[in-house]
Amino acid sequence: MSEGIVIIPTYNEIENIETVIRAVFELTTPFDVLIVDDNSPDGTAQKVRELQEDYPNRLFLEVRAGKAGLGTAYVHGFKWAIERKYDYIFEMDADFSHNPKDLEHLYAACHKGADMAIGSRYSNGVNVVNWPLSRVLLSYYASVYVKMVTGMQIKDATAGFICYRRKVLESVNLDRIKFVGYAFQIEMKYRAFSNGFNIVEVPIIFTDRTKGESKMSNAIIKEAITGVIRLRIKKMLNRL
Repeated sequence: MSEGIVIIPTYNEIENIETVIRAVFELTTPFDVLIVDDNSPDGTAQKVRELQEDYPNRLFLEVRAGKAGLGTAYVHGFKWAIERKYDYIFEMDADFSHNPKDLEHLYAACHKGADMAIGSRYSNGVNVVNWPLSRVLLSYYASVYVKMVTGMQIKDATAGFICYRRKVLESVNLDRIKFVGYAFQIEMKYRAFSNGFNIVEVPIIFTDRTKGESKMSNAIIKEAITGVIRLRIKKMLNRL
């Protein structure tokens, strides 16, 4: 067993899943991989089962009953990883918008003392490839909005490429987290920030997917806008 595990939620990622899994296992730093699949109808889980023969005791699969959202998939994976005592627990997308090679940079940041390392698109300018300007502006100013409301000095509050030390996730009541998209990513950072953990941002280049379909929706954006206010109110009432 490695000291680190990469959690990758999937829904209909058959075009990307084999390539991204093999890319993680080709890294110099050994990481285990957990795929949390929401019963993809395109055969994603079956492909993972086939790959498990190539990576015994390193590639793991959890299949849920149906599509239940990104946030709940990560919570499922976090609980699984905590139970197995992994020291470093990662979030990463399956679609290569996050470069697997950057896992080693996030790991290095936490290994050197950070409690939470964020793969940041905006800590060193704007490093986003293949997104329309409208989406770049939405993402960038969402982080500005989060900073204004919460006081967190994080430039990429909606980032989903992260390394946690296990103690960060153990400090969070995962059963209370109900957000699914951007709001989930914001909440995890806000809870770590509120608990006094050392959070650092590691510059990455984010490249939009070239295969498969984006899971972004208006509902996810709305949840993030209203969710930040709800988080701040909970913090003020000591109910976070």
